[in-house]
Amino acid sequence: MATTVSPAARVGRGARVSPLRRRLDRFADRALFGICLLAALIAAATIVLVGYQIVDGAAPAISKFGFAFVYETTWQPNFGTFGAGSVLFGTAITSSFALLLGAPIAIAIALFLTLLAPGKVRGVIGPLVELLAAIPSVILGFWGLLVLAPFVQSKIEPFLHGLFGFLPIFGAQQTTGLSVFTASLILTIMVIPIIASISRDLFTAVPPELQDGAAALGATRWEVVRGIVLPTTASGVVAACLLGLGRALGEAIAVSQVIGAGSEIQASLFEPGDTLASRIALQFPGALTELHKASLFYLGVMLLVIGLASNLVAQWIGRRFAYAGTVAK
Repeated sequence: MATTVSPAARVGRGARVSPLRRRLDRFADRALFGICLLAALIAAATIVLVGYQIVDGAAPAISKFGFAFVYETTWQPNFGTFGAGSVLFGTAITSSFALLLGAPIAIAIALFLTLLAPGKVRGVIGPLVELLAAIPSVILGFWGLLVLAPFVQSKIEPFLHGLFGFLPIFGAQQTTGLSVFTASLILTIMVIPIIASISRDLFTAVPPELQDGAAALGATRWEVVRGIVLPTTASGVVAACLLGLGRALGEAIAVSQVIGAGSEIQASLFEPGDTLASRIALQFPGALTELHKASLFYLGVMLLVIGLASNLVAQWIGRRFAYAGTVAK
């Protein structure tokens, strides 16, 4: 005859743990807490040390140029004149264009993989999209230099110039293909896998009951996406886009290979330009003077501030999204 053990008896048995086991459990808890705290402190200390090193290196340029360095556009190392206006403009244009073009594509890919694609297709396309993030920047820039730039120069630029040439951003046509437009396309390719991967996880987390309920009331698939999926995940998708923006802001190698290294602010996307990261990568190894090196450090300070700000905003939006979801429940 089988005997049944009451829950209270099972709890009593579980409570009878040897003193050695209890001491080991307490030691493991404290060790886990210590390891996690140490990892957090190391991460915080690394950020502080990196920031200190960059600010310390930029101190001569900060004391000489002050805030005027941000909006001055002249960059002449031979004459000791430096200004970040042109590279700041190039960074803003390339990153904004990449986000403007890449975010809708990435969100569409995430919606397709989550709601529309058959299982076999999802299993093939999903890893391929994420594989884009694993391509080294130098390889992607090399491909852009050899393949994308000639294609842009021979096909895309003449088409856009002929169709929208009356607009200043498409008003000039370069013959090399190395331009702000080409760099923006490279950055678009680089931000797509980040936004698509995070957005897909967000769309997968939407409760199926909400979608099934809307479909049962006669909503079409597009109405389910527009009325249920996108509003539910809007804040998270915005945070994903800001993380992708942070990726675009800090890219140096691939951009430096295809942007043309221009030193002036140009209205046309087909003109060569430069960004904060690419100028640092190209000129720091061969800095002519200490002031030149300090000015490059100053660019690094600006890039660090912009990158940290974009990541903090993304985290703030994510926390706000989680809090709103908790309140709604």
